[in-house]
Amino acid sequence: MVNVLAVDGGNSKTDVVLLNELGEILARGRGGPFAPQSEGVGPATDVIERVVRQEIGFTGRADHLVTFLAGVDLPEEERAIEAEISGRALARDVVVRNDTFALLRSGASGPWGVAVVCGAGINAVGVAPSGRVARFLSLGAISGDWGGGLGLSSETLWHAARAEDGRGAPTGLAELVRSHFGADTVERVVIDLHLGVLGRERLLELTPGLFRVAADGDEIARGLVSRLADEIATMAQVCLTRLDLLGTPTEVVLGGGVLRARDPLLTTLLDERFAARMPLAERVVAELPPVVGAALSALDHIGAGEDAKARLLGRF
Repeated sequence: MVNVLAVDGGNSKTDVVLLNELGEILARGRGGPFAPQSEGVGPATDVIERVVRQEIGFTGRADHLVTFLAGVDLPEEERAIEAEISGRALARDVVVRNDTFALLRSGASGPWGVAVVCGAGINAVGVAPSGRVARFLSLGAISGDWGGGLGLSSETLWHAARAEDGRGAPTGLAELVRSHFGADTVERVVIDLHLGVLGRERLLELTPGLFRVAADGDEIARGLVSRLADEIATMAQVCLTRLDLLGTPTEVVLGGGVLRARDPLLTTLLDERFAARMPLAERVVAELPPVVGAALSALDHIGAGEDAKARLLGRF
């Protein structure tokens, strides 16, 4: 019997599934964040090994291991982590890819299409039926990225600060910032962030409020949501164009916390942009966890049948 390991490593947790060629799940486990950029390749890989050996209790060597990992954006990063994992004797064959591929495989009906993830950050990937890939560096503002929860919340604070001190137009985002953090002024929130009293990661908490303020008709908040819709549509359109799929019915999988929330205004704006720019694209909001995409890819790799994939999906 062929055993495979599937891994989804992200900013908040690392999920691992051990399954066989029949699509039967033999064990599942979860560990902490996969963070090679802040912790280093070795400590990040320790998280995967710990889940496999201790949480799951798998002491052998799998035939194949597929890992889809956040923060692995460059070929040299993929190679470095692949070498590190291979040295742990977890599997005879190791594949390392960015976690956007997990979203694509978990949400699309097959191994090709386009995926756009909008969670804390934003990224996209496209895979043609031939296997040709279109992707972005996704290194933040230095590589042209905008959007995601962190980008939206940072913009929210920017507009709130300027509205309060008079440099910008009035906006309900100022009251959102004050009320959310229980502060008398936006200035106090900014100072607390600067001094480390508030952790920068807490900015993400503002994202749901931004959408509520936008729904109430606030012009600046609606402008941010509109800009996000433009960015999501643009990333999808560029992937389709680069892969010559703009004229082919193609699934575009949307994932990440911001898109899974299905905000009505954002959904309406995406409807308009997709209809105008990509009328043949079929939008799909991914419901399955990304580790399912890793598991399906592992089954693809070993040539498992459709019945095995259906059996796996039935478990989720």
